[in-house]
Amino acid sequence: MTIEEKLNKEIAVIFAGRDSKTQRRKAPTYHEFLSDKMMMISVIRAGVPYSLFALIKGVTPLKDSDWAMLLDVSAKSLSRYKTSLKPFKPLQSEKIIEMAEVTKAGVETFGSVEKFRLWLDTSNFALGSVKPFDLLRDSYGKEMVLAELVRIDHGIFA
Repeated sequence: MTIEEKLNKEIAVIFAGRDSKTQRRKAPTYHEFLSDKMMMISVIRAGVPYSLFALIKGVTPLKDSDWAMLLDVSAKSLSRYKTSLKPFKPLQSEKIIEMAEVTKAGVETFGSVEKFRLWLDTSNFALGSVKPFDLLRDSYGKEMVLAELVRIDHGIFA
């Protein structure tokens, strides 16, 4: 089973039995989930389960140390979530979903996770000569990174 199929399955499990409206239609795919703000909000508020986080972590160019920094937890606390049955807190869940969104846009723009990571680690004139990765710590920075990815994707360079 591919990582995409695993992500689709995990999203289907999360939305199974949520409400009658979701049950009447086909389970959403991972990409449909990332395109639907209301679905993302519902998962953020309920808390991202570790099983979904582990799959998202597998498709992003982020290392464990990056995740610990972005989620504002120690590496040890992050590993404790693996054995705990508790989902991530809403603020951490929001950051996880944001990084999934950014990764989707980055891979669509650059064609691979490796090229996207290289871009994240390179100072960017259009972003004030800051590395895009350094802007991912907060939602305003994430929005700037996403906007720059859209400009690159449309051939608009600073």
